[in-house]
Amino acid sequence: MKNYIIIGLLLLSTVSFSQEKDTTVVTYKKRVLEGVEVDFLLSYYQQKGIHSSVSGGMGSEKLTDLASNFTVSIPLNDDDVLTIDTGLSAYTSASSSNINPFNATGASGRGGDDDDDDRRVAATGPYGTPWQASSGASAQDVLGSAVINYSHSSDNRNFIWSSDVAFSNEYDYTSLGFGGGISQLFNNKNTELSLKGSVYLDQWRPIYATELHEYARYGTNFQNNGFFSGVTILNQNGLATTSYLPTKFKPWEATNRNSYAVSFAFSQVATKRMQFSLFLDVLQQEGMLSTPYHRIYFADKANYYIGQAQYIPVYETTQNSGVYHLADDIERLPSTRFKTPFGSRFNYYVNERLTIRTYYRYYWDDWGITSHTASIELPVKLSDQLTLAPTYRYYTQQSSKYFAPYETHLSTETYYTSDYDLSTFTTSQYGFGLQYTDIFASAKIFNFGLKNIDFRYNHYDRNDGLQANIVTFGLKFVEQ
Repeated sequence: MKNYIIIGLLLLSTVSFSQEKDTTVVTYKKRVLEGVEVDFLLSYYQQKGIHSSVSGGMGSEKLTDLASNFTVSIPLNDDDVLTIDTGLSAYTSASSSNINPFNATGASGRGGDDDDDDRRVAATGPYGTPWQASSGASAQDVLGSAVINYSHSSDNRNFIWSSDVAFSNEYDYTSLGFGGGISQLFNNKNTELSLKGSVYLDQWRPIYATELHEYARYGTNFQNNGFFSGVTILNQNGLATTSYLPTKFKPWEATNRNSYAVSFAFSQVATKRMQFSLFLDVLQQEGMLSTPYHRIYFADKANYYIGQAQYIPVYETTQNSGVYHLADDIERLPSTRFKTPFGSRFNYYVNERLTIRTYYRYYWDDWGITSHTASIELPVKLSDQLTLAPTYRYYTQQSSKYFAPYETHLSTETYYTSDYDLSTFTTSQYGFGLQYTDIFASAKIFNFGLKNIDFRYNHYDRNDGLQANIVTFGLKFVEQ
């Protein structure tokens, strides 16, 4: 699964700005960053669901991901800061493992699904099931990323410009990005306007489902070559056949994916207690915007399988532990996509113990998706050093015009997907954060003091059956 569900929101904190008047003659200026700062973040993500995109919108979505981020901010002088952010993410996925679900030793024979641990079937040839993970190479992967950012602040700290470069890589995808932005503060730093832009030049190394890869390699004679040599294909009635030909499938010629984004933001300190901000993003994507290993099954085409015929009648249930439906084609989506999210944040300081932080976003794109996001966070200071922050987030989405469930698309359509991330759904996410802050950073490691310890937990529920949990743990050190 390429596209993970992102869990957790980072909201603006209530900030007190200086009431001193700006002066064009600067006799003294405070350093933007007093010393080196180091942040370490570790997160664990786990999900389960029943709508695998790799299996055409049906099957196990079990996934685990362990990720870490290491960020170092270095003051180069009074005005300039260099920030280096590196990340490493390792995942295992039942869904993406089924790019090649056919294991001669019987992936399903291990009883990998909780509902079928008592099922054991003898392997008589290659077979698989969308309800359990295959042991193929795509069952796990590692994503590495790095972002380097340089920022410069003017002498009066009212104007800031920044630039960055980003790189990430995994087994079938590489991304290279560039960006920059400017921010201008007015009204004794109570008003801020910002403009940011970014360009990402990404490249797929397409991996296709086994049956489609072999068809592309050997053509109409593929059943006598490669993987399919000596393998029996079954029809809907469980009888051997040689009629399977996914003739609509053609490999992608262009494998680039380019993204261009511009972001506008306005922030205002309205009173001593209240701050709000508004934002608008404009995004354009071009290139290969579909995922090459997402299978599609057409309602007007005959069904063909590899595996054990007795499981064909229960294919769409977890009782299926021995047969896999061969694809008719891969997901096809337009080569352009235009997106425009906009929204606001509102923070209110109730008293020295409680702050209210809220967020709202509306999203629209030309694939037909619209969505609303609303969240609230209530940080409560339990003591001078300890803060507890319960959170809640609600999301609702209207589906893309190109989405349809498993085996309901027609072969006459131009674009089609059974990825439930593009369907109609609603979600609820709730959790809490616990933060310990020591402004004196009295606990030390070498020349660095421990300033913050942050722990967060969130649970995610989607009304199509997807559930997820994420735990994050962060440490912040400052040079002393």
